[in-house]
Amino acid sequence: MSKSIFWFRRDLRFNDNTGLLKALQNNNDVLPVFIFDTNILKELPVDDARVYFIYQRLKLLNDELLLHGSSLLVLKGDPLEVWEKLIQQFDPSHVYVNKDYEPYARERDLKVKKLLDANNIGFLQCKDQVIFEENEIVKDDGFPYHIFTPYKRKWLAKYKVTAEVGLIQFASFSKRSSLFPSLKEIGFKTPIQKVLEFDLSRVDLYEAERNFPAKNGSTHLGPHLRFGTVSIRQIIRQLKPGNEVFLNELIWREFFMQILYHYPKSSKECFKAKYERIVWRNNEREFRAWCDGKTGYPIVDAGMRELNTTGIMHNRVRMITASFLCKHLLIDWRWGEAYFAKKLLDYDMAQNIGNWQWSAGTGCDSAPYFRIFNPTEQVKKFDKQLQYIEKWVPEFQDLTYTAPIVDHKMARERCLKRYKEGLDF
Repeated sequence: MSKSIFWFRRDLRFNDNTGLLKALQNNNDVLPVFIFDTNILKELPVDDARVYFIYQRLKLLNDELLLHGSSLLVLKGDPLEVWEKLIQQFDPSHVYVNKDYEPYARERDLKVKKLLDANNIGFLQCKDQVIFEENEIVKDDGFPYHIFTPYKRKWLAKYKVTAEVGLIQFASFSKRSSLFPSLKEIGFKTPIQKVLEFDLSRVDLYEAERNFPAKNGSTHLGPHLRFGTVSIRQIIRQLKPGNEVFLNELIWREFFMQILYHYPKSSKECFKAKYERIVWRNNEREFRAWCDGKTGYPIVDAGMRELNTTGIMHNRVRMITASFLCKHLLIDWRWGEAYFAKKLLDYDMAQNIGNWQWSAGTGCDSAPYFRIFNPTEQVKKFDKQLQYIEKWVPEFQDLTYTAPIVDHKMARERCLKRYKEGLDF
């Protein structure tokens, strides 16, 4: 049989990998390939921890392939240009991938498909990173859900526990050896921050502890789902009765992914178009104070300092910091979304955009614009003993600590007035 290629992307694993299994079942000479996309890399710092995480996972895959007389071909460049060279070098009969639903990825894959079609090469795309994709969970009229609760109800009604995708056959990989590049050759270096291994033992306490940042109850699952080092099917199969709140978060993940798929403009525009009429203040000095964790509000500053130091921020604090930026400072949600995109180790476009638009009140099924978190009250509810704040803002009770850059009462009234003016226009 002729050679086929499996293109690793957001699926950096052998186990429970839909597209990879299909490639190996249908072919006995499968070349595994990964492409470091320079269109993405050029926007990242040379010590980006996410690139390092990808690199380390690819190294693990390659080490296992070497045990079976094969190797992973790791390349770097514009994907379309790389594929032009791969076609010339290997003349594959088919290319297998797992689907990616983000706007850039869909545009990239369309270009690659056209190139492959022109060369009579099959392009087979499989569902892998979600339980339900595209049009699998829609309203009875065929239109996508804009409200989470009915989406969740249909999702749960349709879901059935699935068996693990079959074991792969290493004998079907191409018998060849490729030099694995160094991190320096890719143009990056070892970062200070590191992506942590996920820990599902914390799931049982998730509902009780998820709103308290000092509890440190995160499973650290986000980056692993983002880059596919574990399958979503495997995670859900391991959940037990009583883990419904955690499952709810995984369903939110798919809800936001289908929103971005059906409404790709929401990556740059307010989902609710009328909110484009809001006149943001966009004060750059105040934005920088927010980025640096120097707003004078300890819970906001703690969150931003945690993010800047570790690449992680507790979910409750993400809501607080996002609400503060959009509503206390009246800074465009897109500014905050872009900053989180640079910093979060678990950055996922659909989730980040969905949650920022939720906080700003501009998105689907979002918090109403008049819901404005009081940072002081949030401390009383969720960090009463000040453990989280003391860790990240040790000077918060000193005279040296920054004075609040805005008064809460004034900011709340200003926000309500500004939103109302825009929406009543």
